[in-house]
Amino acid sequence: MKLKIAYIIILLFLVFVLPAEAQCAMCRAVLESEEGGQAAKGINNGIVYLMIFPYLLIGGIGYAIYRSRKKAREEKKL
Repeated sequence: MKLKIAYIIILLFLVFVLPAEAQCAMCRAVLESEEGGQAAKGINNGIVYLMIFPYLLIGGIGYAIYRSRKKAREEKKL
């Protein structure tokens, strides 16, 4: 039951994603002075792209720990 709730919460977080505008103060000041905003859009996309990898690493490590604990629990039952 708890696992189903966790899956539903994760699914909701993945489906309802809010757009992120992630820039430091200096980057924002420089990029706002440009015309067109293409560079600012590129910087934002790059920052969001780089933010994904730590979450993927933590998720992969968490899954590996979960799998090893589940395997150990199954071996203990036998």
